Amino acid sequence: MPAEPSRPSPFRRWTSRRVVVEDESMRPTLRPGDRLLLDPRAYRHCPPAVGDVVVLVDPEEPERWLVKRVTAYDPTTGRVDVQGDAANVARDSRHFGPVPQRQIVGRAYRLYFPKHRRREL
Repeated sequence: MPAEPSRPSPFRRWTSRRVVVEDESMRPTLRPGDRLLLDPRAYRHCPPAVGDVVVLVDPEEPERWLVKRVTAYDPTTGRVDVQGDAANVARDSRHFGPVPQRQIVGRAYRLYFPKHRRREL
């Protein structure tokens, strides 16, 4: 019998954070000015999955957050490779190397604004 699709926890809405995309590095998936909902508890009990869109602390400018896609996870070291979808303009693991999982602030799960582009990520 096929498994039922998992439903997001009703508590995710209460703990969500809002973030704004500020650069071009995730084009065409995300654009500057897009507003995202972020689940800061997403990786509390499981590791990041390849393909997840995450927000992380910039390893070179800790006061700044970056929005990137997970491209690899090494469970032995707890390090994550992240990349922007626009390789020609993205500053990501190709530039600063893999980051510790603890630098991930959370998983972006919904683009909520602008309305005409609203969708789950």
